[in-house]
Amino acid sequence: MRRLARALSAAATACAAVAAVLLPSAPAQAVVPDPVLFVHGYKGGAWNFDLMVSDFKDSGWPADRLYAMSYNPLQSNQTMAAQIRDQVNALRARTGAAKVDVVTHSMGGLGSRWYLKFLGGTSSVDDWVSLGGPNHGTNAAQVCDWAVASCKEMAVGSSFLTQLNAGDETPGAVNYGTFWSSCDELINPDTSTVLSGATNTNVGCVEHAWLLVSENVSQLTRNFVR
Repeated sequence: MRRLARALSAAATACAAVAAVLLPSAPAQAVVPDPVLFVHGYKGGAWNFDLMVSDFKDSGWPADRLYAMSYNPLQSNQTMAAQIRDQVNALRARTGAAKVDVVTHSMGGLGSRWYLKFLGGTSSVDDWVSLGGPNHGTNAAQVCDWAVASCKEMAVGSSFLTQLNAGDETPGAVNYGTFWSSCDELINPDTSTVLSGATNTNVGCVEHAWLLVSENVSQLTRNFVR
């Protein structure tokens, strides 16, 4: 009887093992990516990101989780920061996401950094990207209209940048990434984009506007925020 009991127990164990192999497992739950807010630069517009947004869609981001904002780039970056905050909150509300990713080009990085540092943005942003941002100023600001608030703020040593870069350049638990070009004709010096505490990547010789349409830069950006 003991032998029979052991045999039956062994058979039951074997059947259970076979069933575990043969029965289909539950499909893995797809990971929904964070919504992404795209912020253009000086004298740009939401259309600047048309190609990159298309790349994100082709790589699996739902269209309703991608939003390129427009704003008046002639106003102060501090004013823009409040508008970026409002767009982040609106995107979170529409999607139900706890946090969003923010991808910026050029001056768009400044207003978004002000939002992160001074307007509580670090609690709502997961990943932040600067493509050719004048994070420490640019000599090119000397040729733009200094009656324009945002233009003056991009000058090396401006009071705006001094305040923005004081202390921690990358506050909070946000994942900061910068992508800069070694031959950016509008960001001088080229390394102005680099931030302490960020993942800083030299993308090679890419013109300033082409950072928006470079296939390599687009792929690097998607990899960073994925």
